[in-house]
Amino acid sequence: MSAAPLPPSRDLSRRTFLQAGLAAGAAAAGAAWTPADAASPQVLNYLSWPGNADPYLIEAFEKAHGVKVRIKEYVGGDQMMAVINQSPPGSFDVVLADAEYMHLLHEADFIEALDPADYPLKDYWPEFQKFPLHWFDGKLYGVMTDFGYLGLSYNTKAFTPKEVASYAALWSEKAKGKVGLFDWYLPSMGSISLANGNRPPFDIDKARFEAVKKKLFSLKPQASGFYTIADIFSSMTNGRAQLVPGIGEWITLGLRQNGVPVDTIIPEEGGLQWTESLSIVKGTPKRDLARKFIQYTTSPEGQVRMATKADNKKSIPSMAGWKLLNETKPKEAEILRMTLKGPNVMDEYKAKKIQFRQLPSKQSIEDWNDAWSQFKSL
Repeated sequence: MSAAPLPPSRDLSRRTFLQAGLAAGAAAAGAAWTPADAASPQVLNYLSWPGNADPYLIEAFEKAHGVKVRIKEYVGGDQMMAVINQSPPGSFDVVLADAEYMHLLHEADFIEALDPADYPLKDYWPEFQKFPLHWFDGKLYGVMTDFGYLGLSYNTKAFTPKEVASYAALWSEKAKGKVGLFDWYLPSMGSISLANGNRPPFDIDKARFEAVKKKLFSLKPQASGFYTIADIFSSMTNGRAQLVPGIGEWITLGLRQNGVPVDTIIPEEGGLQWTESLSIVKGTPKRDLARKFIQYTTSPEGQVRMATKADNKKSIPSMAGWKLLNETKPKEAEILRMTLKGPNVMDEYKAKKIQFRQLPSKQSIEDWNDAWSQFKSL
C-alpha cells in the first residue's frame, strides 16, 4: 500500500463514552482482533468503532456462518486510516467508516468496488439508495448501515424550543457561560458554518472560511468548556452546559430516558448528518464472507439490531428495517421517530434541513483543526 501513514487522530468519536466506562458491558463484548486471525477462514476481521462486535449485533451472523467476528477498534477517522494503512493487505475483511472518510479510503485504494445488486439498496429510503458519498466514477464503495442528525442540544428547563430555533441562541445573553463545545472541530465548526448561512457548510472559499473563524471566535465568551463525550453527558446532566451545538439525539435521547431535561432541535439554518457505512477491504481473501456480513447488517433483522443496540440507538436507512421495527418493537420505533405513520426522522431530510457531515473541500483538515485549536486557546 503506497499511501503515507497518517498521524493519530485528534478527533473524538461519538462513542468515546464506550471507552469512558459509560457502556462498559458493550465495550467489553466481542472478541478482540489479533494479527493471527487474519488468515483464518473462520474469522471475519472487522475494523470498526468500539462496540460493534456486541453479541447483540453479530451473534446471529456468527451462528449462521460458523465463524467468529474479531474486531479491532479505532477512535476517530484519522486513526482508522492510520491503522488500515499500516496493516499488511489481508489484515481486515470489512471496515465500518464514517461516510466523510469514504473518499480517502477510495483514493488510497483501501476498499473494493461493490456490486450494487448484492445489497438491498432498493429496500432503502429513496434518498439513500444512491448516497453520494459512497459512489465514485459510477461505482459503489460503501453501503450505509445507520445515520443520525446533529443540531443544537439544549436544556429544556432553561430554553424553550422557540428560543433555540436558530443557532443565534448560542450568542444570547441567556446563554453566556452555558454553551458547551464538543471538542471535535468537524461537527462543532460545521454548526457554526451553518449558522453563517453556508450550505453546504464544508465546501466554502477562503473568505467564507475566515468569516466562520470570526464567528467561531466570537463564541468564546459564551463557552462553559470544551468536552469529551463523557464530559458532555455529565455537563448536560448537571446543567453546566445548557446549549451544545454539533451533537444530537445519540446523546440526548439516552439522557432524556434517564430523566435529564434535555432535547435536540435542528435549527432553522439546518443540521448535519453523520453516516456510517460498511466496505470490503482491498486484499481480503474472504470477499464472500465480507459480502455476506454487509448483507446481514443491511437486512431488516440486522437493521433493527443496529437501531436498538442498548448503548447507542441509531436511525437506519432501510424501509424494510423500519417495517420490522414497527412490527416487533413499536415502542422503540416511536422513541426513535421511525414510525411509518405521522412525523418521523426523515422529515428534516425531506425538508432539506440536513447537510452531510464532510471533510473540508477547499481547505485542509489541518486548517480547520488549527482554527479550532486557536479558538480553544483564546
